[in-house]
Amino acid sequence: MLEKLKRIDWSIVVLLLILMVISTMLVYSATLNSQIKIPIEKSLLNYALGFLAFAGVMLIDYRIYAKIHWYLYGFGLVLLVAVLQFGKSLNNARGWFELPGGFNFQPAELVKLLIIITLAAFMARREGEKLGFVRDVIPASLLVFAPFTLVMIQPDLGNAVIYLVIFAAMLWIGNIKYSHAFIGLAAIVGGLMLFVYLFGHFHDEIYNYLDARDKSHWVDRIDTFLNPESVDRDKKWQLDHSMTAIGSGGLFGEGYLKGSSVHNNFVPLTYSDSIFVVVGEEFGFVGSSVLLLLYFLLIYRLILISIQAQKPEGSYMIVGIVTMFVFQIFENIGMLIGIMPLTGITLPFISYGGSSLMINMIGAGIAMSVRIHRDEPAKY
Repeated sequence: MLEKLKRIDWSIVVLLLILMVISTMLVYSATLNSQIKIPIEKSLLNYALGFLAFAGVMLIDYRIYAKIHWYLYGFGLVLLVAVLQFGKSLNNARGWFELPGGFNFQPAELVKLLIIITLAAFMARREGEKLGFVRDVIPASLLVFAPFTLVMIQPDLGNAVIYLVIFAAMLWIGNIKYSHAFIGLAAIVGGLMLFVYLFGHFHDEIYNYLDARDKSHWVDRIDTFLNPESVDRDKKWQLDHSMTAIGSGGLFGEGYLKGSSVHNNFVPLTYSDSIFVVVGEEFGFVGSSVLLLLYFLLIYRLILISIQAQKPEGSYMIVGIVTMFVFQIFENIGMLIGIMPLTGITLPFISYGGSSLMINMIGAGIAMSVRIHRDEPAKY
């Protein structure tokens, strides 16, 4: 045990502690005058549980996770099926289990890590050889397609898209052939162009169909991103107020607990999906840059661990985890400044949310496990 503690990358632990302090401050500010009150103690409790999970996961050899990846993957699918039948609906999606103590658990968050572990173990069998299309790429696609479909049924577009981004990144690091990568990229670009065309051509029909199922907000979000000029001000109210609030922070911000847009509830969900608005308004460009710098340092340390990993499954796991973090950071901030569509993706380690924070801490714990057990001989 003592030897394992000596191998910990303490810079990552320090960064996580700093992010904990920042998150607690921002969540407190975001809910100061809100109807939803989140005490500081609850934020700290979430982080305390997260650090316990981080410590527990990192002390277990990551190769054990790779060895039992099929069981983990199957468990994830069972949870996704179960939540559709017995789950709780929040924000128009049936994707949560209600737990004792007022906690909600979102299986789609956990499945992100299970997909990463499964793909890492699956591709590590090739030991760096080029991935075959029929032998490797198609089976890996099916592994992602199953949970992707189940999460889209909820519907949870944000997490479903993350599955695809993780899949693409891990195929690339797993040594996919350039020809296959080009075909995949062409298919993605072609699919997006076809979607934009069909969405514009059959816009009214799509809107009426989804409106009858109380899901017309999907169309409004896409319209806000693709054609913001054609959207009613009421429908792009969140984006307009978010951009105004972030811009009002200027260089140094209005000051902690002084953001008028935040404390007058002009922007919804500032404690969760929109928490970057609090950063921009209260701490300005400088504060936002400091937060991004902390993220950069965390990603940098994780990439170093990936490079130094002795086994491909360890390296692949970290690539998947880093991809998950980077995409969530980019998408969350991007949607609030108008360069990405609005989704329900949280800002890693900062947004309030027990499930997302727990999964992020477990992801960091898996990366730390790769470092701690790097030089140990394989026992499993």
